[in-house]
Amino acid sequence: VQLQASGGGLVQAGGSLRLSCAASGRPSSSYFMGWFRQAPGKEREFVAAITWNGRTYYADAVKGRFTISRDNAKNMAYLQMNSLKPEDTAVYYCAADPRFRSDYANHAGYTYWGQGTLVTVSS
Repeated sequence: VQLQASGGGLVQAGGSLRLSCAASGRPSSSYFMGWFRQAPGKEREFVAAITWNGRTYYADAVKGRFTISRDNAKNMAYLQMNSLKPEDTAVYYCAADPRFRSDYANHAGYTYWGQGTLVTVSS
């Protein structure tokens, strides 16, 4: 499975962005999908995850501001980011795994990764 993340950019604090993750290579509509981010000098951290049937999980730092979704027919996953803060600045990565991830916040558990898209939030 190949993952292609897009939609990053520069936005002012309080603004919104929508990230997309396109999956290709083999049917992935049943895959567990996740978004992670990595800021300069920091470790990769969990942002959100979604099961094949739409159950969602969020990091406390983004709960209420970010929404993860997916379109299985299009092999796409999305991350709608609202009320962005400067501390949200990072490279955002989408990830996928064919199994349900009970340890969804652990980046080491995901098999497939996209290349990352940079989100910069100015104050």
